[in-house]
Amino acid sequence: MIDMPAVDRRHLLITGATGLLGSYLVRDLLLDGQPLAVMVRRSRRESPEARVERIVQDWEIELGKRLPLPRVITADLTQPRCGLSEQDLGWIGRHCSTLLHNAASLSFRGGDRAAEPWLSNVTGAAHVLDVARLTDIEHFHHVSTAYVCGLRDGTVTEDELDVGQEFGNDYERSKVEAETMIREARGLTSVTVYRPSIIVGDSHTGFTSTYHGLFAALRLGHTLLTKVVVGATSCPALLRLLDIEPSNHKNFVPVDWVSAVIAHCVQRTEARGRTFHLTHPEPLSSIAVGTLVQEAVERYSKAASPDDPDLRDEQWFADNLAVQLDVYRSYFRNDPTFDRTNTEALTRHLPCPTLDHPRLMRMAKFAIEEDFGRLPRSTPRERSIEAPVS
Repeated sequence: MIDMPAVDRRHLLITGATGLLGSYLVRDLLLDGQPLAVMVRRSRRESPEARVERIVQDWEIELGKRLPLPRVITADLTQPRCGLSEQDLGWIGRHCSTLLHNAASLSFRGGDRAAEPWLSNVTGAAHVLDVARLTDIEHFHHVSTAYVCGLRDGTVTEDELDVGQEFGNDYERSKVEAETMIREARGLTSVTVYRPSIIVGDSHTGFTSTYHGLFAALRLGHTLLTKVVVGATSCPALLRLLDIEPSNHKNFVPVDWVSAVIAHCVQRTEARGRTFHLTHPEPLSSIAVGTLVQEAVERYSKAASPDDPDLRDEQWFADNLAVQLDVYRSYFRNDPTFDRTNTEALTRHLPCPTLDHPRLMRMAKFAIEEDFGRLPRSTPRERSIEAPVS
C-alpha cells in the first residue's frame, strides 16, 4: 500500500470514461457536482487529455453550459497496476476513496485468455483491483452485465451469480469470472454491482457510439438491403435468417437511463453493497425488433435495384454470413425475467423510458445515417434532440 496522508478523498475514480456509457457517466456526475478522476489510455491519434476534453466539450455544446474538467490519469488496464506511476498512485490515494470500474470488452468469443474479452474483463479487472488495494480504495462499484445469468430461464434475482449455469459465449463467462473476483477481493469496505441488459442509444436523441445488440440486427438488415430487393428484409425473413423464435423477448435499456441510475447510486451510501439489475420492465418481442429493422432499413437504407446485375437472394446472404450469424444466434435467445427489487427501491424516481416505436426508429435512423460508426463522428450540434422521425 502506498504511504500517503489523506487529504481530500472526494474524487470518484472512473475507468471506461471514453466509451458510450462512460461518456454519459462523466456528464451526469459532473452535472451533480461530483469531482472526477478518469483513468484513460492513449489512442493512436489522441492523448488521454485530448480524449476527455473532447467528451466534455461535446457535452458543453449540447447542454449550453460549462463543465469542470476531470483529472485525467494516463492508464492501461492491460498492464500491471494499470501502468500507473508512483506519482499517480499517490494522487489517487490522497484524493479518491471510491472507484467505478466501467471499462469492458464486448467481444463474444475468445479462446485465448491473453486476448479479448478475457484481457479487459478479467485481467483488466484484476489490475484495477490492484490499484484499489495500493491506494486504499474503500468502495468499489463495478459495471457487470445482466447476462451473467448465462442460459438460465425463469426469474433471475439480483443476489444470484454463479449457480452452475451454462453460458452462450465467452463474454458472459468473462463477466462472471470478473464479478466473482471483485466480490471476493479483500480490503474493500463495500462492493456494489450494476448489471445492465443490452444498452442501446439515447432515449431522446437516438445517439450511440457503439453498434452491438439491437444494432447488430439492424446492420444485418441494412447490409442485406444493398444486395436484395425490398421485401426480402421482411420481419419473418429476418427472424428466419437469424433462427429466432418470434415469441422470444430481449431486454434493451437506453444509455441515458443506465447512466442516470448508476450516477445516482454511486453517490448514495444506502446503495453500497447491493446489486442492481438495470433492466427494462417491458422487454421487446422478437416481432417488435424484426418489425423495427424492416421498417428502418426500408425507410433509411438504399435498396438494391431489381435489375441490378449483382442482385443476390436471401440464401446467398445467409451462406456468406453464416459465421457472423452463428455468433449472434445465442445472443438473440429468449431472455429470463430479471428481478429488479433493489433497482426499484432506490431509483423509483428514475423510471426507465418506454422504448416505443418512435424512440427505436430514432435510434435506427441515427445508426444508419452514421453508417454504424464508419462515417466521421457526429458532434452534439448535429444531433436532433426529440427530432421527429420522418
